[in-house]
Amino acid sequence: MTKKRSLLIVDDEPSIITALTRLLADEGYEVFSAAGGKDALRVLATKPVQVIITDEHMPGMSGTELLSVVRQRYPCVVRMMLTGKASLEDAMHAVNHGEIYRFFIKPWDPYELKLSLWNAFEKYDLEEEQRLLLATIKRQRRELEALEREYPGISTVRRDHRAAVLVEEITPEDIEEIKAWCRQQQKASGGASDDDRE
Repeated sequence: MTKKRSLLIVDDEPSIITALTRLLADEGYEVFSAAGGKDALRVLATKPVQVIITDEHMPGMSGTELLSVVRQRYPCVVRMMLTGKASLEDAMHAVNHGEIYRFFIKPWDPYELKLSLWNAFEKYDLEEEQRLLLATIKRQRRELEALEREYPGISTVRRDHRAAVLVEEITPEDIEEIKAWCRQQQKASGGASDDDRE
């Protein structure tokens, strides 16, 4: 089951939030909104946000300042900026301090904004998948190291001159001991063993 894509829109102008929410109504996103930086940080602390799009010029905390904090606290969230008073200096500052994914100028092009948001969610999904794969690889490496400590040489493959694998004699007791160890590791990691499935 795929989780619903969620977006946080941050702008001190309610009309902008309304316009963006209306534009994205048919996209199937869960849309949260905030009127400023502090409000946005409260939403991020309680809601599963994947993409944030914020105005730059807001009272209290600028969009660049907000995205800089988001980058530190929620590095997985894809960051985008929308502003009505863009300058090259603003864009460079936002990119350098908030590591933003895209920068838009009001009035925005609806098609371009929708496409960029879709790409931002794809970026989030791909990076999430990479994080999960990396965590799996690290866990498997730890399990292999633990198995090697328990049974030295178990992960070493020896071959003869024809590249055939050479297997030292393993007793049935050795096999049962290895199976028991594997079941113990599987239960410790929250998985179900073959015995549990039967």
